[in-house]
Amino acid sequence: MTATSDDILPGLPPGVPRVKPNRFTRWFGRSILRLGGWRLVGEFPDEPRVVLIGAPHSSNWDGIWGFAAKLGLGLDIKILGKRELFWWPLSLLLDALGVIAIDRGRSSGVVEQAAAMLRGHERFWFGLAPEGTRKPVEHWKSGFLKIARAADVPVLPVYFHYPHRVIGVGPLFHVGDDTEADMRRIREWYRPWQGRNRGTV
Repeated sequence: MTATSDDILPGLPPGVPRVKPNRFTRWFGRSILRLGGWRLVGEFPDEPRVVLIGAPHSSNWDGIWGFAAKLGLGLDIKILGKRELFWWPLSLLLDALGVIAIDRGRSSGVVEQAAAMLRGHERFWFGLAPEGTRKPVEHWKSGFLKIARAADVPVLPVYFHYPHRVIGVGPLFHVGDDTEADMRRIREWYRPWQGRNRGTV
């Protein structure tokens, strides 16, 4: 059974990781989306572990609407942040938002660290922006595919479509051994969606 949904956000399936219930944060996230005229469409899969990607990422506003949706849903999704950002009191806010400090200097590398987190938890959703920047890029970073392959989990694509003020949940993509083919397939799926300043290129 999924959690109760409304006209702004759908419910979450039982296997999806959740944060500790908090009525205020749920209300706050949903209120931000309502004030902005945003809603989330599609259904989340009942998967305990995924790599979630968000695109097109063309504006800082993406983070505001994305975090509002996260709060409103009560979804526990982890996002990597540079360890240098974790100074007090900013670290308290980052922890509350599900941001995890990543050590770029470690020999294991970011892909290996993220894959280890996924493998080491029964329920763990890991999110990132495959473009890696708000600027137009010809080539997406393939790290999300490498993480999903190393952790043996599917990729869940989520899109921002500003003309309709919609955050959309797509179908699961199961990665194979051909990174270029997987990348083409996923980018083609993103083609219709338009960010605040651009679509995907």
